[in-house]
Amino acid sequence: MRHVTRLTTALAAAAVLALTPATAAHATAIGSTPVRTFEYSVGGVTMKVPTGCMFTHAIRGSGRKITYQNAGVDCAFVAAISPGFCNWRIDFTYADTDNRTYRTSRGRTHNECKIDPMRNNSPRTLPRYGKACAHLYVNGVRRVSQCHHITK
Repeated sequence: MRHVTRLTTALAAAAVLALTPATAAHATAIGSTPVRTFEYSVGGVTMKVPTGCMFTHAIRGSGRKITYQNAGVDCAFVAAISPGFCNWRIDFTYADTDNRTYRTSRGRTHNECKIDPMRNNSPRTLPRYGKACAHLYVNGVRRVSQCHHITK
């Protein structure tokens, strides 16, 4: 039930943000992107992530100062009973206004399978304006990203 509530909240936020995939992070920004269905192999076994998962990236702060950042996956319906994501990691990247990535906070690879992978990132002050993104990798392949613009 908790996953259904979280997914409902994520879907509502995604519906509002659907027309604006990147939002300004003047104080708080949250955005969700659907995880597309995909298959991958783990130890010779084919795993399938069905439709029904959302990748959500939340960020709080002011100007170039980020006080809180989190990204994770919520799944519902058939996806909520799947084995989930194996060999996953979440990276945070920071790019300037010319879209050049200047910093990456690489998450550790988790070898276990998890239906709701999540990662927090430490507070930081960015050297320049641009955008902050979160990326979900599964089995070494980037599967979904979600970004927020960091503006004055």
